[in-house]
Amino acid sequence: MQLLDWIVLSLYFLMLLFIGLRAYFWVKSSADFYTAGGKLPWWLSGISHHVSGYSGAVFVAYAGIAYTHGFTLYIWWAFTVGVATMVAAFYIAPRWSRLRSYVGIESPTEYLILRYNLTTQQIIAWAGVIIKIFDTGGKLAAIAVLLNVFSGAPITFGILLVGGVSLIYITIGGLWADVWNDFGQFIVQLLAGITMFIMIILKIDDGIGGIFSMWEQLPPENSGFFNDPYTVGFALVMLVINFFSYSGGTWNLATRFISSSSGKTARKAAIMSSLLYFIWPLILLYPMFAAPVFLKNLSDPTLSYGIMVTEFLPAGLVGLVLASLFANTLSMTASDSNTVSAVISRDILPVIFPGIKSFSIKKSLKLARITTFCFTTITIITALNSHHFGGVFGLIVSWFAALLGPISIPMILGLIPAFKKSNSTAAITSIVGGLTVFIILKFIEQKSLALEIGAPILASLVLFVVIGFFNKKKVPLEVNKLHLNLMKSPNV
Repeated sequence: MQLLDWIVLSLYFLMLLFIGLRAYFWVKSSADFYTAGGKLPWWLSGISHHVSGYSGAVFVAYAGIAYTHGFTLYIWWAFTVGVATMVAAFYIAPRWSRLRSYVGIESPTEYLILRYNLTTQQIIAWAGVIIKIFDTGGKLAAIAVLLNVFSGAPITFGILLVGGVSLIYITIGGLWADVWNDFGQFIVQLLAGITMFIMIILKIDDGIGGIFSMWEQLPPENSGFFNDPYTVGFALVMLVINFFSYSGGTWNLATRFISSSSGKTARKAAIMSSLLYFIWPLILLYPMFAAPVFLKNLSDPTLSYGIMVTEFLPAGLVGLVLASLFANTLSMTASDSNTVSAVISRDILPVIFPGIKSFSIKKSLKLARITTFCFTTITIITALNSHHFGGVFGLIVSWFAALLGPISIPMILGLIPAFKKSNSTAAITSIVGGLTVFIILKFIEQKSLALEIGAPILASLVLFVVIGFFNKKKVPLEVNKLHLNLMKSPNV
């Protein structure tokens, strides 16, 4: 990196801190801090949902997959996310917004005490917080790897840098700082992604036709929709996982819908995010698909994107691309910290310390900032020790994807009247069953990636549905009333 690159990166960090400081004056209560007071417009919520859906890991772990396996990455990642989010737009997203209006929730797990009971809520809240520590730590480690490729800076320094910046602005400004930074980060990402795409097309030296002729220089299987171990089965598993994740099982994404002003607004936001997933990754991922053309027999494919940027882009533009990678990661880690803090301060701590329920608005806001600070600090420590958990890919895919399903199924299906007979027993059994399958598979060597990732969520799904089907108990009045309110017109 040249001096100009460092200047561009420094300006980006200053922008983040400036937005955080501006947002500080908009935050008057914990509702403002966690849900922006329910005032997010659909376009800002949609962009934030999209940008918060992936991190710098795309340019490390996923870049390695694009190098070795090609176009299948778009199919099982971006395309399945687009489909899942579009389905969520019509069946799930509006319900999150109505929950805030009806119950007054500030965290995604807050409604579970009404839908199931306190025990179920606490199990999901505690399990989700622990899982998010691994997931967010993996994202911090991913961006540190990229900074190391670009500048030679130690990975420890990179983790502390990106974690520290995130720690400051999200603690100060809450969700408002997060979503406006998402918007700024999306603009930076567009500029950097399009620049890199054009540079690669120029390097191929076949005009606009290079977009297609490039594939002729790669192994035939790299242009296929499926490339072992990323099979049809794996893509279907990821579709199921992504549905539960992007419709709100990943808590920070649920917050984008909760913070929308109405069900109609939340639906429009989800549709916008879905369309971005269908279109934008085709440009964003293209340089990664083309990497083997320029970098033959790379020993560590996860470094491919970083190497191409440093070799092909002039000074200044390298800093812009690196800023966009930081943007992706900070968007996800900051929103994670904000939402997990909401779960801790709204759903976990009041059970341990009942006096918190009587906190004033000022004290509740102070608690929100303290829990955000503490959670982010823990994720930084996890990132510093990511090598103990299978590296970046191991943390984000093998751990997070496999563990997400067991806790997200009761959350998402609990919103739908068709599953109203699946009570707390079904919820807890499905969670325990899914986590048990995950643990068993960790001790048994797996040849199928689809089985390793998908078995826990499929086990949870079957248990939740089957136990509810055979449940002969009468559905509680408050559950029926909850579902009735969540089925209102999308304009509400």
